[in-house]
This record gives sequence, C-alpha cells and structure tokens, in this order.
Amino acid sequence: MDHNEQMREYYERCNMDLIKGKLKVLLEQAQKEIEEIEVEQIDLEKMVLVDVRESDEFASGVIPAKTVFTIPRGKLEFAVDNKLVDMSDHLIVCYCLKGARGLMAAMTLKDLGFKNVVNLKGGIENWVQSGKGIKNYLGYFTLVAE
Repeated sequence: MDHNEQMREYYERCNMDLIKGKLKVLLEQAQKEIEEIEVEQIDLEKMVLVDVRESDEFASGVIPAKTVFTIPRGKLEFAVDNKLVDMSDHLIVCYCLKGARGLMAAMTLKDLGFKNVVNLKGGIENWVQSGKGIKNYLGYFTLVAE
C-alpha cells in the first residue's frame, strides 16, 4: 500500500469515528428530550403509530394500531405534510426495530413542531417479545416460545 492509499484509509477511519461520535451525541440528546413509553402503555385505538423502519422491514409486520403510518426514517421530513399534519392533536408514537431510529424520528417530529411525540422503548422487537401481535399481508401473528 502506497502513502496515498494509507492517507486515504486513515482519513476514512477518522471520518467514520467522527460520524459515530456525532451520532452518539444526537442519540444522547434525543434520550434526554424524548419520552420513551413501554409496550403496556400503548393504546392501539387512540394513539397514532409511526413505523420508521425501511420499507423492506415493513413486510415482516407492523403493530396493529387503528392508525399506523409506515414512513421510512430517511423520508420522514418529506412525508410529514402528507401524512401526519392532521394528527398533531394526537399522541404520536414512533417506533423502529430496536428503538434508536424511532427515538431520532420522534426528535425530528418534535423539531418540526409536533408537541405530543414519544418513542416506543425497544421498538417492535420489544413489542413482539412482550407477547403482543403484529400484522402483515398474511394476517395477524404472535411470537410463540417453545
């Protein structure tokens, strides 16, 4: 490996460390500012759920709330006007697979002016592990322990 390749590799490592550090700071800030609720606190009839996983993750199932939107985290800012603007009076619960993207999405919605926004602690993984069901194009499912 020549000197230029070594320098490029070093620069990329430093850049990744910087990005990881900034992401950690953003997550810590979101944890301080965004309330996280437990699975038992979810009211499927009254709360608006926003699944911010990627579209290929939606196929595995969503939490079967009366009002649920599937908006990938990377498209959230652009979909707010079309999907969530009429929901600002409701409690909005963001969730993802394990919680981090949901937390960041809740922070984004709060920054955009939504006041009643929380994150589902542990995401849909926590929901399923708590014995709650999910639905997809095949129907309604719960996880059964052997």
